[in-house]
Amino acid sequence: MASRLNPYFSFPGSAREAMEFYHRVFGGSLSMDTFGSMGTDDPALTDKIMHAMLETDRGFTLMGSDTAPGMEHDPGNNVSVSLSGDDADDLRGYWQKLTEGGTVTVPLEKQMWGDEFGMCVDRFGIGWMVNIAQQPQG
Repeated sequence: MASRLNPYFSFPGSAREAMEFYHRVFGGSLSMDTFGSMGTDDPALTDKIMHAMLETDRGFTLMGSDTAPGMEHDPGNNVSVSLSGDDADDLRGYWQKLTEGGTVTVPLEKQMWGDEFGMCVDRFGIGWMVNIAQQPQG
């Protein structure tokens, strides 16, 4: 397998719901392992997600888990996930789904550099940036 870089999200007990949401947004194949399926017998953790991975037909990979015991969930605002390209219909569709129940911080609209760009925070507190490259005129 070639090396790859992808986001890994930590959730405060909502990993299953969040990863299923991203699966509905992006499609693809979602696998999830619970703490229980990995041998944890703590009833409070049995159904919590130890590791989830979403791999899409477009080559996107998202990973996530519920915060592990003994670790603190400390969401920050220093990371956003960027989706960009020139497939406008797909990108607008992702935008529409990601903003459902979330907050739009920059509307998806034409910007000074000529592309359509928007920013939002989805309902799970994850920041997203969407940039739709404009086709060259000519």
